[in-house]
Amino acid sequence: MSTLIAIAITTGILSGLWGWVAVSLGLLSWAGFLGCTTYFASPTDGLKGIGLSIATNLSGVFWAMVIIKLSSMVSLEIIGYVITAIVAFFMCAQAKKNWLNFIPGTFIGSCATFASNGNWQLVIPSLILGVVFAYAMKTSGLWLKEKLEADKLVEVRKN
Repeated sequence: MSTLIAIAITTGILSGLWGWVAVSLGLLSWAGFLGCTTYFASPTDGLKGIGLSIATNLSGVFWAMVIIKLSSMVSLEIIGYVITAIVAFFMCAQAKKNWLNFIPGTFIGSCATFASNGNWQLVIPSLILGVVFAYAMKTSGLWLKEKLEADKLVEVRKN
């Protein structure tokens, strides 16, 4: 079995489980899948990938709230666009810091916040659990592949 298929199997199973967990806890299942996407797209794996994914997603939530709050304080629509432009600059510039150097993760967190109409209290746990589920999806898929290969090797040795 290829690594891709093994990860696909565990991702399918855990995606269904995530859907149930999200509904049971009153979270945003779609935002969890955005957190999941962040981890899978992250340039790093393991605990470092979890940290980078969560840090950039949370920074995106922060920046979205800055845009939402500042834009609501002005009556001229064009000023809201200027605020967005300036904040987007900072969303990219923060990548100079190693622990915030995954720009797509920042934009994913920001987009989730906008999509929830600024409900950051619901977006944050949804994103974080999504990242954790993605880690479990990938890790369990790699475990499944190794397990099946080990069983296959034992079977070959028996014959």
